[in-house]
Amino acid sequence: MNPDLLWLVVLALAVFAGILSGVPVLLAIAGAPTLVALIAASAGQFDLGYFQAVPQRVFGVMTNPLLLAVPLFVLMGLLLEKSQQAEKMLKSLTAALGGNQSALALAVVLVSALIAASTGIIGATIVMLGTITLPALLKAGINKHMSSGLICASGTLGQIIPPSIVLILLGDQISNAYFEAQQEAGNFAPDPVTVGDLFAGALLPGLLLVALYSGYVFFNLRGKASETEETDEAPKSSLSELLKNIAPTLGLIIAVLGSILIGVATPTEAAGVGVAGALVIAAAGQGARAFWTACACAALAVLLLVLRQSGLFGLEFAGGKIAWTLPTLTAVGAVVVLGAMLAAVVMALPRRDVLGSALSETVIITGMIFGIVIAASILSLVFRGFNGDEHVSELLQSLPGGAYGMLLLTMLVIFLLGFILEFVEIIFIVVPIVGPIILQTDISPVWFAVLIALNLQTSFLTPPFGFALFYFRSVAPDTIRTRDIYVSVLPFVGLQLFALALVAAVPALATWLPDVLFK
Repeated sequence: MNPDLLWLVVLALAVFAGILSGVPVLLAIAGAPTLVALIAASAGQFDLGYFQAVPQRVFGVMTNPLLLAVPLFVLMGLLLEKSQQAEKMLKSLTAALGGNQSALALAVVLVSALIAASTGIIGATIVMLGTITLPALLKAGINKHMSSGLICASGTLGQIIPPSIVLILLGDQISNAYFEAQQEAGNFAPDPVTVGDLFAGALLPGLLLVALYSGYVFFNLRGKASETEETDEAPKSSLSELLKNIAPTLGLIIAVLGSILIGVATPTEAAGVGVAGALVIAAAGQGARAFWTACACAALAVLLLVLRQSGLFGLEFAGGKIAWTLPTLTAVGAVVVLGAMLAAVVMALPRRDVLGSALSETVIITGMIFGIVIAASILSLVFRGFNGDEHVSELLQSLPGGAYGMLLLTMLVIFLLGFILEFVEIIFIVVPIVGPIILQTDISPVWFAVLIALNLQTSFLTPPFGFALFYFRSVAPDTIRTRDIYVSVLPFVGLQLFALALVAAVPALATWLPDVLFK
Protein backbone atom coordinates (compact mmCIF):
# COMPACT_ATOMS: atom_id res chain seq x y z
CA MET A 1 0.00 0.00 0.00
CA ASN A 2 1.11 3.54 -0.76
CA PRO A 3 2.61 5.04 2.48
CA ASP A 4 0.48 8.16 2.08
CA LEU A 5 -2.71 6.08 1.93
CA LEU A 6 -1.65 4.17 5.03
CA TRP A 7 -1.10 7.40 6.95
CA LEU A 8 -4.42 8.79 5.71
CA VAL A 9 -6.18 5.71 7.12
CA VAL A 10 -4.35 6.20 10.43
CA LEU A 11 -5.33 9.89 10.37
CA ALA A 12 -9.02 9.09 9.81
CA LEU A 13 -9.07 6.48 12.57
CA ALA A 14 -7.27 8.81 14.99
CA VAL A 15 -9.70 11.68 14.36
CA PHE A 16 -12.79 9.50 14.78
CA ALA A 17 -11.34 7.84 17.87
CA GLY A 18 -10.66 11.27 19.36
CA ILE A 19 -14.20 12.45 18.64
CA LEU A 20 -15.82 9.32 20.06
CA SER A 21 -13.59 9.41 23.15
CA GLY A 22 -15.54 12.32 24.57
CA VAL A 23 -12.79 14.96 24.56
CA PRO A 24 -13.80 18.39 23.20
CA VAL A 25 -14.32 18.13 19.46
CA LEU A 26 -11.97 20.93 18.52
CA LEU A 27 -9.15 19.25 20.50
CA ALA A 28 -9.82 15.94 18.74
CA ILE A 29 -9.87 17.53 15.29
CA ALA A 30 -6.67 19.53 15.87
CA GLY A 31 -4.82 17.22 18.26
CA ALA A 32 -5.17 13.89 16.45
CA PRO A 33 -3.80 15.19 13.11
CA THR A 34 -0.94 16.97 14.90
CA LEU A 35 0.02 13.77 16.75
CA VAL A 36 -0.18 11.68 13.56
CA ALA A 37 1.88 14.29 11.68
CA LEU A 38 4.59 14.26 14.37
CA ILE A 39 4.78 10.47 14.32
CA ALA A 40 4.90 10.41 10.52
CA ALA A 41 7.58 13.14 10.49
CA SER A 42 9.74 11.09 12.84
CA ALA A 43 9.51 8.29 10.27
CA GLY A 44 10.36 10.71 7.43
CA GLN A 45 6.87 10.52 5.94
CA PHE A 46 5.63 14.07 6.62
CA ASP A 47 7.01 17.56 6.12
CA LEU A 48 6.41 19.64 9.27
CA GLY A 49 6.79 22.76 7.14
CA TYR A 50 3.06 22.52 6.48
CA PHE A 51 2.44 23.76 10.02
CA GLN A 52 4.06 27.10 9.10
CA ALA A 53 0.78 27.94 7.35
CA VAL A 54 -1.27 27.57 10.55
CA PRO A 55 -0.79 31.17 11.83
CA GLN A 56 -1.70 32.53 8.42
CA ARG A 57 -4.86 30.42 8.31
CA VAL A 58 -5.88 31.44 11.82
CA PHE A 59 -5.32 35.09 10.92
CA GLY A 60 -7.38 34.63 7.76
CA VAL A 61 -10.28 33.10 9.72
CA MET A 62 -10.28 35.79 12.39
CA THR A 63 -10.12 38.66 9.88
CA ASN A 64 -12.71 37.27 7.48
CA PRO A 65 -15.46 39.93 7.32
CA LEU A 66 -18.04 37.37 6.21
CA LEU A 67 -17.57 35.26 9.34
CA LEU A 68 -18.27 38.35 11.45
CA ALA A 69 -21.93 37.71 10.64
CA VAL A 70 -21.84 34.48 12.68
CA PRO A 71 -21.69 36.02 16.19
CA LEU A 72 -24.10 38.77 15.14
CA PHE A 73 -26.76 36.32 13.94
CA VAL A 74 -26.21 34.18 17.04
CA LEU A 75 -26.70 37.25 19.25
CA MET A 76 -29.82 38.25 17.32
CA GLY A 77 -31.38 34.84 17.88
CA LEU A 78 -30.47 34.70 21.55
CA LEU A 79 -31.86 38.19 22.19
CA LEU A 80 -35.21 37.12 20.74
CA GLU A 81 -35.18 33.90 22.74
CA LYS A 82 -34.17 35.56 26.01
CA SER A 83 -36.76 38.32 25.61
CA GLN A 84 -39.47 35.61 25.20
CA GLN A 85 -40.66 37.12 21.90
CA ALA A 86 -40.59 33.69 20.25
CA GLU A 87 -42.61 32.26 23.14
CA LYS A 88 -45.26 34.99 22.82
CA MET A 89 -45.52 34.44 19.08
CA LEU A 90 -45.86 30.69 19.52
CA LYS A 91 -48.56 30.97 22.16
CA SER A 92 -50.66 33.50 20.24
CA LEU A 93 -50.54 31.62 16.92
CA THR A 94 -51.24 28.29 18.63
CA ALA A 95 -54.27 29.85 20.29
CA ALA A 96 -55.47 31.43 17.02
CA LEU A 97 -55.26 28.15 15.10
CA GLY A 98 -56.38 25.91 17.99
CA GLY A 99 -59.49 23.73 17.91
CA ASN A 100 -58.23 20.40 16.60
CA GLN A 101 -55.06 18.36 16.62
CA SER A 102 -53.91 19.22 13.11
CA ALA A 103 -54.33 22.97 13.75
CA LEU A 104 -52.29 22.73 16.93
CA ALA A 105 -49.50 20.78 15.22
CA LEU A 106 -49.55 23.07 12.16
CA ALA A 107 -49.11 26.05 14.47
CA VAL A 108 -45.90 24.46 15.77
CA VAL A 109 -44.54 24.07 12.22
CA LEU A 110 -45.52 27.59 11.10
CA VAL A 111 -44.18 29.32 14.18
CA SER A 112 -40.99 27.27 13.95
CA ALA A 113 -40.53 28.50 10.38
CA LEU A 114 -40.90 32.11 11.55
CA ILE A 115 -38.50 31.51 14.41
CA ALA A 116 -36.08 29.85 11.99
CA ALA A 117 -36.04 32.89 9.73
CA SER A 118 -35.27 35.18 12.65
CA THR A 119 -33.07 33.17 15.02
CA GLY A 120 -31.71 29.87 13.69
CA ILE A 121 -30.52 28.81 17.17
CA ILE A 122 -31.42 25.12 17.36
CA GLY A 123 -30.88 24.58 21.09
CA ALA A 124 -32.96 27.56 22.19
CA THR A 125 -35.74 26.79 19.70
CA ILE A 126 -36.14 23.12 20.63
CA VAL A 127 -35.98 23.76 24.37
CA MET A 128 -38.65 26.45 24.00
CA LEU A 129 -40.86 24.26 21.78
CA GLY A 130 -40.45 21.31 24.12
CA THR A 131 -41.27 23.35 27.20
CA ILE A 132 -44.28 25.19 25.78
CA THR A 133 -45.87 22.97 23.14
CA LEU A 134 -45.09 19.40 24.22
CA PRO A 135 -47.56 19.41 27.14
CA ALA A 136 -50.22 20.97 24.88
CA LEU A 137 -49.62 18.45 22.09
CA LEU A 138 -49.81 15.49 24.47
CA LYS A 139 -52.90 16.90 26.21
CA ALA A 140 -54.60 17.30 22.82
CA GLY A 141 -54.24 13.57 22.27
CA ILE A 142 -51.33 13.64 19.82
CA ASN A 143 -49.16 10.60 20.53
CA LYS A 144 -45.67 10.97 21.94
CA HIS A 145 -43.95 9.87 18.71
CA MET A 146 -45.66 12.51 16.56
CA SER A 147 -45.21 15.21 19.22
CA SER A 148 -41.52 14.44 19.76
CA GLY A 149 -40.65 14.13 16.08
CA LEU A 150 -42.56 17.29 15.19
CA ILE A 151 -40.75 19.39 17.80
CA CYS A 152 -37.30 18.01 16.94
CA ALA A 153 -37.77 18.44 13.18
CA SER A 154 -39.43 21.86 13.37
CA GLY A 155 -36.71 23.11 15.69
CA THR A 156 -34.04 22.44 13.07
CA LEU A 157 -35.65 24.51 10.29
CA GLY A 158 -33.37 27.39 11.18
CA GLN A 159 -30.45 25.56 9.61
CA ILE A 160 -31.91 25.65 6.10
CA ILE A 161 -34.22 28.69 6.13
CA PRO A 162 -32.07 31.82 5.70
CA PRO A 163 -30.47 33.62 7.38
CA SER A 164 -28.70 30.53 8.64
CA ILE A 165 -25.33 29.91 10.29
CA VAL A 166 -24.96 26.78 8.14
CA LEU A 167 -25.36 28.83 4.95
CA ILE A 168 -22.92 31.50 6.13
CA LEU A 169 -20.21 28.92 6.86
CA LEU A 170 -21.01 27.07 3.64
CA GLY A 171 -20.85 30.31 1.70
CA ASP A 172 -17.30 30.94 2.87
CA GLN A 173 -16.11 27.44 2.00
CA ILE A 174 -18.02 27.08 -1.29
CA SER A 175 -16.68 30.45 -2.43
CA ASN A 176 -13.10 29.37 -1.72
CA ALA A 177 -13.60 25.96 -3.34
CA TYR A 178 -15.24 27.47 -6.44
CA PHE A 179 -12.45 30.03 -6.86
CA GLU A 180 -9.81 27.28 -6.54
CA ALA A 181 -11.68 25.07 -9.01
CA GLN A 182 -11.98 27.85 -11.57
CA GLN A 183 -8.30 28.69 -11.26
CA GLU A 184 -7.46 25.04 -11.97
CA ALA A 185 -9.68 25.25 -15.04
CA GLY A 186 -7.86 28.40 -16.24
CA ASN A 187 -10.56 30.93 -15.32
CA PHE A 188 -8.83 33.54 -13.14
CA ALA A 189 -11.80 35.92 -12.90
CA PRO A 190 -14.84 33.78 -12.02
CA ASP A 191 -18.11 35.28 -10.86
CA PRO A 192 -18.03 35.18 -7.04
CA VAL A 193 -20.36 32.93 -5.06
CA THR A 194 -21.82 34.99 -2.23
CA VAL A 195 -23.77 34.17 0.89
CA GLY A 196 -26.62 36.15 -0.67
CA ASP A 197 -26.67 33.60 -3.52
CA LEU A 198 -26.95 30.78 -1.00
CA PHE A 199 -29.66 32.55 1.00
CA ALA A 200 -31.72 33.00 -2.15
CA GLY A 201 -31.00 29.44 -3.29
CA ALA A 202 -32.04 27.90 0.04
CA LEU A 203 -35.26 29.88 0.44
CA LEU A 204 -37.49 27.73 -1.79
CA PRO A 205 -36.06 24.38 -0.52
CA GLY A 206 -36.57 25.63 3.04
CA LEU A 207 -40.20 26.49 2.33
CA LEU A 208 -40.53 23.11 0.58
CA LEU A 209 -39.45 21.42 3.80
CA VAL A 210 -42.03 23.43 5.77
CA ALA A 211 -44.70 22.33 3.28
CA LEU A 212 -43.66 18.68 3.59
CA TYR A 213 -43.80 18.82 7.38
CA SER A 214 -47.19 20.53 7.26
CA GLY A 215 -48.56 18.01 4.76
CA TYR A 216 -47.33 15.09 6.84
CA VAL A 217 -48.95 16.53 9.98
CA PHE A 218 -52.23 17.31 8.22
CA PHE A 219 -52.41 13.87 6.60
CA ASN A 220 -51.79 12.01 9.87
CA LEU A 221 -54.00 14.16 12.10
CA ARG A 222 -56.81 15.13 9.72
CA GLY A 223 -60.31 14.98 11.15
CA LYS A 224 -59.22 14.18 14.69
CA ALA A 225 -60.76 16.32 17.39
CA SER A 226 -58.57 17.73 20.12
CA GLU A 227 -59.33 17.01 23.75
CA THR A 228 -58.90 20.73 24.45
CA GLU A 229 -61.76 21.39 22.04
CA GLU A 230 -64.20 19.81 24.48
CA THR A 231 -63.21 22.12 27.32
CA ASP A 232 -62.99 25.84 27.92
CA GLU A 233 -59.29 25.62 28.73
CA ALA A 234 -58.06 26.37 25.21
CA PRO A 235 -56.69 29.92 25.21
CA LYS A 236 -58.27 32.56 23.01
CA SER A 237 -56.32 35.00 20.88
CA SER A 238 -57.62 38.12 19.16
CA LEU A 239 -56.41 39.20 15.74
CA SER A 240 -54.82 42.33 17.21
CA GLU A 241 -52.88 40.27 19.75
CA LEU A 242 -51.76 37.86 17.05
CA LEU A 243 -50.50 40.71 14.86
CA LYS A 244 -48.86 42.40 17.84
CA ASN A 245 -46.81 39.28 18.58
CA ILE A 246 -46.01 38.25 15.01
CA ALA A 247 -45.48 41.62 13.28
CA PRO A 248 -42.13 42.41 14.99
CA THR A 249 -40.66 39.08 13.91
CA LEU A 250 -41.96 39.48 10.35
CA GLY A 251 -40.51 42.97 10.23
CA LEU A 252 -37.15 41.69 11.40
CA ILE A 253 -37.17 38.94 8.76
CA ILE A 254 -37.99 41.45 6.01
CA ALA A 255 -35.32 43.88 7.21
CA VAL A 256 -32.55 41.28 7.48
CA LEU A 257 -33.28 38.84 4.66
CA GLY A 258 -34.78 41.44 2.35
CA SER A 259 -31.77 43.76 2.63
CA ILE A 260 -29.48 40.89 1.62
CA LEU A 261 -31.61 39.61 -1.25
CA ILE A 262 -32.13 43.01 -2.86
CA GLY A 263 -28.44 43.84 -2.51
CA VAL A 264 -28.75 46.77 -0.10
CA ALA A 265 -26.56 45.15 2.57
CA THR A 266 -23.98 42.41 2.92
CA PRO A 267 -24.78 39.53 5.33
CA THR A 268 -22.57 41.13 7.99
CA GLU A 269 -24.28 44.51 7.65
CA ALA A 270 -27.71 42.86 7.64
CA ALA A 271 -26.76 40.91 10.76
CA GLY A 272 -25.91 44.22 12.46
CA VAL A 273 -29.33 45.59 11.49
CA GLY A 274 -30.83 42.33 12.80
CA VAL A 275 -29.19 42.82 16.19
CA ALA A 276 -30.54 46.38 16.31
CA GLY A 277 -33.99 45.05 15.45
CA ALA A 278 -33.75 42.33 18.08
CA LEU A 279 -32.84 44.99 20.65
CA VAL A 280 -35.95 46.93 19.64
CA ILE A 281 -38.15 43.84 20.00
CA ALA A 282 -36.58 42.96 23.34
CA ALA A 283 -37.05 46.54 24.50
CA ALA A 284 -40.75 46.38 23.64
CA GLY A 285 -41.33 44.31 26.75
CA GLN A 286 -39.48 46.75 28.99
CA GLY A 287 -41.75 49.79 28.65
CA ALA A 288 -42.87 52.28 26.03
CA ARG A 289 -40.10 54.83 26.63
CA ALA A 290 -37.35 52.29 26.21
CA PHE A 291 -39.10 50.81 23.19
CA TRP A 292 -39.39 54.08 21.28
CA THR A 293 -35.84 55.08 22.17
CA ALA A 294 -34.53 51.81 20.76
CA CYS A 295 -36.79 52.22 17.71
CA ALA A 296 -35.32 55.64 16.98
CA CYS A 297 -31.77 54.32 17.29
CA ALA A 298 -32.50 51.35 15.04
CA ALA A 299 -34.09 53.64 12.43
CA LEU A 300 -31.00 55.87 12.46
CA ALA A 301 -28.79 52.80 12.11
CA VAL A 302 -30.73 51.72 9.01
CA LEU A 303 -30.51 55.28 7.63
CA LEU A 304 -26.74 55.27 8.08
CA LEU A 305 -26.56 51.94 6.24
CA VAL A 306 -28.44 53.43 3.29
CA LEU A 307 -26.21 56.52 3.31
CA ARG A 308 -23.13 54.30 3.37
CA GLN A 309 -24.43 52.41 0.34
CA SER A 310 -24.87 55.78 -1.39
CA GLY A 311 -21.25 56.71 -0.70
CA LEU A 312 -22.17 59.55 1.68
CA PHE A 313 -20.02 58.39 4.55
CA GLY A 314 -16.64 59.70 5.56
CA LEU A 315 -14.73 62.66 6.91
CA GLU A 316 -13.40 65.51 4.79
CA PHE A 317 -10.54 67.76 5.87
CA ALA A 318 -9.69 71.19 4.50
CA GLY A 319 -6.57 73.03 5.66
CA GLY A 320 -6.21 70.70 8.64
CA LYS A 321 -9.75 71.46 9.80
CA ILE A 322 -12.87 69.34 9.48
CA ALA A 323 -15.08 70.47 6.59
CA TRP A 324 -18.67 70.25 7.84
CA THR A 325 -20.08 68.74 4.69
CA LEU A 326 -22.89 66.19 4.50
CA PRO A 327 -20.47 63.21 4.58
CA THR A 328 -18.76 64.73 7.63
CA LEU A 329 -22.05 65.28 9.43
CA THR A 330 -23.04 61.71 8.59
CA ALA A 331 -19.83 60.36 10.11
CA VAL A 332 -20.27 62.43 13.26
CA GLY A 333 -23.89 61.32 13.39
CA ALA A 334 -22.72 57.71 13.31
CA VAL A 335 -20.76 58.26 16.52
CA VAL A 336 -23.77 59.91 18.13
CA VAL A 337 -26.05 57.07 17.06
CA LEU A 338 -23.67 54.46 18.43
CA GLY A 339 -23.70 56.24 21.79
CA ALA A 340 -27.48 56.54 21.70
CA MET A 341 -27.82 52.88 20.81
CA LEU A 342 -25.67 51.93 23.80
CA ALA A 343 -27.76 54.17 26.05
CA ALA A 344 -30.95 52.61 24.67
CA VAL A 345 -29.65 49.13 25.39
CA VAL A 346 -28.77 50.05 28.96
CA MET A 347 -32.18 51.66 29.46
CA ALA A 348 -34.26 49.11 27.56
CA LEU A 349 -32.66 45.92 28.84
CA PRO A 350 -31.66 46.55 32.44
CA ARG A 351 -32.11 42.94 33.45
CA ARG A 352 -28.93 40.93 33.10
CA ASP A 353 -30.85 37.76 32.35
CA VAL A 354 -31.75 39.22 28.93
CA LEU A 355 -28.73 41.05 27.55
CA GLY A 356 -26.05 39.62 29.82
CA SER A 357 -27.00 35.98 29.28
CA ALA A 358 -27.43 36.54 25.53
CA LEU A 359 -23.94 38.03 25.27
CA SER A 360 -22.32 35.28 27.37
CA GLU A 361 -23.98 32.50 25.37
CA THR A 362 -22.99 34.24 22.14
CA VAL A 363 -19.35 34.17 23.23
CA ILE A 364 -19.58 30.46 24.09
CA ILE A 365 -21.31 29.44 20.84
CA THR A 366 -19.08 31.64 18.67
CA GLY A 367 -15.96 30.36 20.42
CA MET A 368 -17.04 26.78 19.76
CA ILE A 369 -17.69 27.47 16.07
CA PHE A 370 -14.45 29.36 15.45
CA GLY A 371 -12.47 26.81 17.48
CA ILE A 372 -13.74 24.04 15.22
CA VAL A 373 -13.03 26.16 12.12
CA ILE A 374 -9.39 26.66 13.17
CA ALA A 375 -9.03 23.00 14.18
CA ALA A 376 -10.43 21.91 10.81
CA SER A 377 -7.81 24.10 9.12
CA ILE A 378 -5.07 22.15 10.90
CA LEU A 379 -6.69 18.87 9.87
CA SER A 380 -6.85 20.11 6.28
CA LEU A 381 -3.14 20.98 6.28
CA VAL A 382 -2.15 17.54 7.57
CA PHE A 383 -4.50 15.91 5.07
CA ARG A 384 -2.84 17.80 2.22
CA GLY A 385 0.59 16.97 3.65
CA PHE A 386 -0.19 13.29 3.02
CA ASN A 387 -1.36 14.18 -0.54
CA GLY A 388 -4.91 13.39 0.49
CA ASP A 389 -6.39 15.88 -1.96
CA GLU A 390 -4.70 14.10 -4.87
CA HIS A 391 -5.93 10.68 -3.73
CA VAL A 392 -9.48 11.94 -3.29
CA SER A 393 -9.35 13.54 -6.74
CA GLU A 394 -8.23 10.26 -8.29
CA LEU A 395 -10.98 8.37 -6.44
CA LEU A 396 -13.74 10.75 -7.49
CA GLN A 397 -12.62 10.93 -11.10
CA SER A 398 -12.58 7.13 -11.33
CA LEU A 399 -16.24 6.85 -10.32
CA PRO A 400 -18.84 5.98 -12.95
CA GLY A 401 -21.28 8.73 -13.81
CA GLY A 402 -18.77 11.54 -14.04
CA ALA A 403 -19.64 14.69 -12.09
CA TYR A 404 -22.95 13.28 -10.85
CA GLY A 405 -21.25 10.12 -9.63
CA MET A 406 -18.91 12.36 -7.58
CA LEU A 407 -21.88 14.30 -6.27
CA LEU A 408 -23.75 11.16 -5.26
CA LEU A 409 -20.76 9.78 -3.32
CA THR A 410 -20.23 13.15 -1.62
CA MET A 411 -23.88 13.29 -0.51
CA LEU A 412 -23.64 9.73 0.82
CA VAL A 413 -20.47 10.51 2.78
CA ILE A 414 -21.99 13.68 4.27
CA PHE A 415 -25.14 11.79 5.28
CA LEU A 416 -23.12 9.06 7.02
CA LEU A 417 -20.84 11.58 8.72
CA GLY A 418 -23.97 13.29 10.04
CA PHE A 419 -24.53 10.36 12.40
CA ILE A 420 -21.37 11.17 14.36
CA LEU A 421 -20.18 14.70 13.49
CA GLU A 422 -21.55 18.25 13.79
CA PHE A 423 -22.38 20.35 10.75
CA VAL A 424 -19.43 22.72 11.35
CA GLU A 425 -16.96 19.84 11.30
CA ILE A 426 -18.50 18.33 8.18
CA ILE A 427 -18.45 21.65 6.32
CA PHE A 428 -14.83 22.44 7.11
CA ILE A 429 -13.57 18.90 6.56
CA VAL A 430 -15.51 17.72 3.50
CA VAL A 431 -16.07 20.85 1.39
CA PRO A 432 -12.38 21.91 1.12
CA ILE A 433 -11.52 18.35 0.01
CA VAL A 434 -14.23 17.58 -2.56
CA GLY A 435 -15.44 21.09 -3.47
CA PRO A 436 -12.54 22.12 -5.76
CA ILE A 437 -12.84 18.81 -7.61
CA ILE A 438 -16.62 18.74 -8.11
CA LEU A 439 -16.86 22.44 -8.97
CA GLN A 440 -14.44 22.04 -11.87
CA THR A 441 -17.40 20.43 -13.65
CA ASP A 442 -20.57 22.15 -14.85
CA ILE A 443 -22.29 21.68 -11.48
CA SER A 444 -23.70 24.94 -10.12
CA PRO A 445 -21.96 25.99 -6.88
CA VAL A 446 -25.26 27.32 -5.48
CA TRP A 447 -27.06 24.04 -6.22
CA PHE A 448 -24.15 22.10 -4.73
CA ALA A 449 -24.23 24.23 -1.56
CA VAL A 450 -28.00 23.90 -1.13
CA LEU A 451 -27.78 20.11 -1.53
CA ILE A 452 -25.11 20.02 1.18
CA ALA A 453 -27.26 22.24 3.45
CA LEU A 454 -30.29 19.95 3.00
CA ASN A 455 -28.09 16.93 3.66
CA LEU A 456 -26.66 18.53 6.79
CA GLN A 457 -30.23 19.11 7.96
CA THR A 458 -30.49 15.37 8.59
CA SER A 459 -27.42 15.40 10.85
CA PHE A 460 -29.42 17.20 13.55
CA LEU A 461 -31.96 14.36 13.69
CA THR A 462 -29.96 11.21 13.02
CA PRO A 463 -29.08 9.20 16.15
CA PRO A 464 -27.00 8.72 18.16
CA PHE A 465 -25.43 12.22 18.08
CA GLY A 466 -28.16 14.37 16.52
CA PHE A 467 -28.09 17.63 18.48
CA ALA A 468 -31.86 18.12 18.24
CA LEU A 469 -32.29 14.80 20.03
CA PHE A 470 -30.03 15.87 22.90
CA TYR A 471 -31.79 19.19 23.35
CA PHE A 472 -35.23 17.58 23.29
CA ARG A 473 -34.14 14.87 25.74
CA SER A 474 -33.24 17.61 28.23
CA VAL A 475 -36.86 18.86 28.39
CA ALA A 476 -38.85 15.71 27.61
CA PRO A 477 -40.57 13.91 30.52
CA ASP A 478 -39.43 10.49 31.69
CA THR A 479 -42.48 8.91 30.02
CA ILE A 480 -40.81 9.64 26.66
CA ARG A 481 -37.82 7.34 26.47
CA THR A 482 -34.71 7.99 24.40
CA ARG A 483 -35.73 5.11 22.13
CA ASP A 484 -39.08 6.85 21.53
CA ILE A 485 -37.26 10.02 20.49
CA TYR A 486 -35.07 8.09 18.03
CA VAL A 487 -38.12 6.41 16.48
CA SER A 488 -40.10 9.67 16.35
CA VAL A 489 -37.67 11.46 14.06
CA LEU A 490 -37.41 8.73 11.41
CA PRO A 491 -40.41 9.94 9.31
CA PHE A 492 -39.02 13.48 9.35
CA VAL A 493 -35.56 12.29 8.30
CA GLY A 494 -37.37 10.55 5.43
CA LEU A 495 -39.07 13.85 4.50
CA GLN A 496 -35.71 15.62 4.57
CA LEU A 497 -34.20 13.01 2.26
CA PHE A 498 -37.21 13.34 -0.05
CA ALA A 499 -36.68 17.11 -0.19
CA LEU A 500 -32.99 16.50 -0.93
CA ALA A 501 -33.89 14.12 -3.77
CA LEU A 502 -36.43 16.59 -5.16
CA VAL A 503 -33.94 19.47 -5.22
CA ALA A 504 -31.34 17.13 -6.76
CA ALA A 505 -33.81 16.17 -9.50
CA VAL A 506 -34.99 19.76 -10.07
CA PRO A 507 -31.94 22.07 -9.71
CA ALA A 508 -34.09 25.10 -10.57
CA LEU A 509 -35.54 24.93 -7.04
CA ALA A 510 -32.13 26.14 -5.84
CA THR A 511 -30.91 28.18 -8.81
CA TRP A 512 -34.01 30.00 -10.08
CA LEU A 513 -34.31 32.67 -7.36
CA PRO A 514 -30.58 33.58 -7.31
CA ASP A 515 -30.66 33.93 -11.11
CA VAL A 516 -33.69 36.23 -10.90
CA LEU A 517 -32.26 38.40 -8.13
CA PHE A 518 -28.57 38.59 -8.97
CA LYS A 519 -28.17 38.01 -12.71
